[in-house]
Amino acid sequence: MKEKPYILIEDLEVRYKNKVVLENIFLEVNKREIVSIVGPNGGGKTTLLKVILGLKDYTKGKVEILGKPPKEVDKKQIGYLPQKEQTAKNFPISVFETVMMGRYPKLGFFKKPSEKDREIVLECLKIVKMEHLKDENINKLSGGQRQRVFIARALAMEPKILILDEPSTGLDIVAQEDFYKTLVNIRDTKNMAILMVSHDIGVVSTFVDKIACLNKTIHYHGKSGNPIPEDVLKKVFGTNIQILVHDQHCKGCQRGEDD
Repeated sequence: MKEKPYILIEDLEVRYKNKVVLENIFLEVNKREIVSIVGPNGGGKTTLLKVILGLKDYTKGKVEILGKPPKEVDKKQIGYLPQKEQTAKNFPISVFETVMMGRYPKLGFFKKPSEKDREIVLECLKIVKMEHLKDENINKLSGGQRQRVFIARALAMEPKILILDEPSTGLDIVAQEDFYKTLVNIRDTKNMAILMVSHDIGVVSTFVDKIACLNKTIHYHGKSGNPIPEDVLKKVFGTNIQILVHDQHCKGCQRGEDD
């Protein structure tokens, strides 16, 4: 018997007042699958995430997250990394303590973390290759390192779905590729479904399983290795689009593999 998709969306429509901002949206995200929604700013990517997270109502269609309507889903089953995740610059919190915050929804804010909780935090740090900096102040880390820590915090909740909003913003090309390799490792080791939104179709296409091109509606939804028709790209991104394709000859990719 085929397992139900972790995220299932059929014929979704969303309006702000009388304006249609999303329409005719069909999307599936399965267990052990990374799906990236790509599209221009203002194309509806963040709105779609809000619907999935139960933060935005929709006017038409069907949305099931882990087999339930978004607002009925146990929020501990979804790890979410917003577009701009920040910490107070002068707040003395370590990497380990930051990731431990991901355990609070399970153990409660007034309950002392157990040895098991500590083991889970260390495991999550190892997955994102940040265990060697567990005692470092998070505000002393680079942007890419902080992103890894925030993902580890989301993983500490032991969710089934990981949702990321523009996770590579501000990262250089090498840091982006290293970041996406970490997501692939998470998918494979944790059997998770990963959904992320991005405006960058070039780098992300190398690492994800499927791509959905969104600009008010989904113009394309398929495997990342398949070429996206030029007319689709024009509908989604406009006429002045340049796509950077990465292969074995890319110096940035080679550096990412060596780091």
